[in-house]
Amino acid sequence: MRLRDLAELVRAPAAFTVPGDVLAGAAAAGRRPDLSTAALAVSSVCLYWAGMALNDWADRDLDAVERPERPIPSGRVPAPVALGTAVALTAVSLGLAAAAEGRRAMTVAVPLAATVWGYDLWAKSRPAGPAVMAATRGLDVLLGARAGRTRSALPTAATVAGHTLAVTALSRAEVTGAQPWLPRTTLAATGAVAAATALHTGPARRGTGRLDRLGVAAGLLAYGATAGRAQAHAVTDPSPGTVRKAVGAGILGLIPLQAALTAGAGAVRSALPLAAAFPLARALSRRVSPT
Repeated sequence: MRLRDLAELVRAPAAFTVPGDVLAGAAAAGRRPDLSTAALAVSSVCLYWAGMALNDWADRDLDAVERPERPIPSGRVPAPVALGTAVALTAVSLGLAAAAEGRRAMTVAVPLAATVWGYDLWAKSRPAGPAVMAATRGLDVLLGARAGRTRSALPTAATVAGHTLAVTALSRAEVTGAQPWLPRTTLAATGAVAAATALHTGPARRGTGRLDRLGVAAGLLAYGATAGRAQAHAVTDPSPGTVRKAVGAGILGLIPLQAALTAGAGAVRSALPLAAAFPLARALSRRVSPT
């Protein structure tokens, strides 16, 4: 078993989309990034990787038919190792959250971990699946806001959750291809998310300056060029390959969306690392698929 096989199992490049949830939540709550924020971001990444490993463990029989090249059905990663990785990473995630903020963080971290496991083991194949996945991202944003300040971060959490809902719904057609109405719907949702972000972080928002607004504009342009353009291609060609590319672009599109939300909350300096991570995530995704 190689490190590359484990990286493929947990879809390592997609982890770049995770710290931005915590940063956006912290910015919305008016909290400056600190060591506690960094620990919560790492905790979130560990839980994301745990969910990816658990996803493949839960889908090992289905993947043997639909995606035999995946690490478990191909024999590159034994199923018990994948499950053990999920358990270990979940434990590390909760431990980091507890070390960072104690009980305050655990009031969000524990429900977040339970939602991740619930999605992989139960909800994924059910109609509620996209909503449950969206809830994980919304809770991830609230993890950054910390207990007691979550109310101010709710609009940001809802925006990230809305994007996730659309991408997850589209991901269900990765193998079979989609009816044209599905990418049309997700493209409309992407437009609605961008509009909501622009309104929520607009010039009237207290505490935002010119540089913050420029950060919002740049983030939304990159978001539309990434997620929106790929979904538009899927409207004209809803074949499995094009849909899969649109899902991958939707996952990566979270990064500029998070940067826009963070800058719009008056924390443009926190948005800069997200902007820097975006091209790196795109480059790595060409080697290890985020979907």
